[in-house]
Amino acid sequence: MGQIGRRGFVMAAAGAMAALGTAGDAAARTADRGSWPRRARAREFRGMWMATVANRDWPSRPGLTPAQQRAELCAHLDTAVARKLNVVVLQVRPTADALWPSPYEPWSQYLTGSQGRNPGWDPLGAAVAEAHRRELRLHAWFNPYRVAVHTDPSRLVESHPARVHPEWVLPYGGKLYYNPGIPEVRRFVQDAMMDAVRRYDIDGVHFDDYFYPYPVAGQVFDDDATYARYGAGFPDKAAWRRDNTDRLVREMADRIRRSGKVIPFGISPFGVWRNATTDPLGSDTRAGVQTYDDLHADTRMWVKKGWIDYVVPQIYWNIGFPAADYARLIPWWNDVVRDTDVDLYAGEALYKAGDPAQPAPWQDPAELSRHLTLARAYEGVRGHCFFSAKEVMSDQIGAMARVVADHYPTRVRPPD
Repeated sequence: MGQIGRRGFVMAAAGAMAALGTAGDAAARTADRGSWPRRARAREFRGMWMATVANRDWPSRPGLTPAQQRAELCAHLDTAVARKLNVVVLQVRPTADALWPSPYEPWSQYLTGSQGRNPGWDPLGAAVAEAHRRELRLHAWFNPYRVAVHTDPSRLVESHPARVHPEWVLPYGGKLYYNPGIPEVRRFVQDAMMDAVRRYDIDGVHFDDYFYPYPVAGQVFDDDATYARYGAGFPDKAAWRRDNTDRLVREMADRIRRSGKVIPFGISPFGVWRNATTDPLGSDTRAGVQTYDDLHADTRMWVKKGWIDYVVPQIYWNIGFPAADYARLIPWWNDVVRDTDVDLYAGEALYKAGDPAQPAPWQDPAELSRHLTLARAYEGVRGHCFFSAKEVMSDQIGAMARVVADHYPTRVRPPD
């Protein structure tokens, strides 16, 4: 992202605005959100993901009226405030669709029940306004390549880009995906996401862990023809795929910077980059999935090269879990961000707390609180993000309440 990091750019921009006496967007945001407690402790990221795919968190079901959808949205934001959180990571492009009036992609079916149908309001615009009214930051969460959670293109609205360009799409594992190896696809998904970046006062851009899809036993992601066309010069298909993902991340970072918006770009990868048995630089884990090898996403390199501003590894395992111990992954990620300008926030599996299908530690309301206690010993960990909004609200066994009681005595501002 150039020779100057985001923090340096923010400080320089703020200084220039002060010298000129301007009231630009960044200065206005600072002024609008200046009523935090004076004696609050050091800044930290306290976030929650709000998933819209399959109506997981919000809206609770498709077809609600605009007033009902807004009321549910505000209830989630009010809960975030009550839990002393400061960031909401809202999924605004769950399946190559949009929660805003996009000129590139159809309205999301999770709003009305019918893809392409106008819901009668602007959910992203309202979410930004309502979040800011509550002194919450709103990060827009985009899924770059997932097109549908089924494999039937005829179920997509007729004008959907995946139907206009069927050559862009591959079925795999019961879903449809845009093919990351096609340069036109990479440009298109960036264009679609950048539309929201340019038009809304969002406070961050967020990708999740889905790049190339998670492996499905007995199935092949059939991009052989694409590799034959574009893969010259790479030692193997895996290296070519990683380069495709690298290009998406690097180009998106550059486009956000060139847009003039001073907002962070973050990614929440699967919690294991590589096992140490695969790579001596990897973590002391025995995970069945490795992001570098299986999702073709070199998340460690993105941090080291400063292509992203923050990383939220999904460390969704309990302390002491044999294959992927939270207590071993936190120090590994802390070492990854050391001597970089990339902020580290730990992704927390609140959804596992009280789930009877999970191991015994997840039945203890104090497990997540112990995560935060452990992480506090590592200087690079600057906060946590909880999956997800539904569980932040329902708090089945009081795990979130325990986190708040033990660690969040008052609201604080997130890192800039």
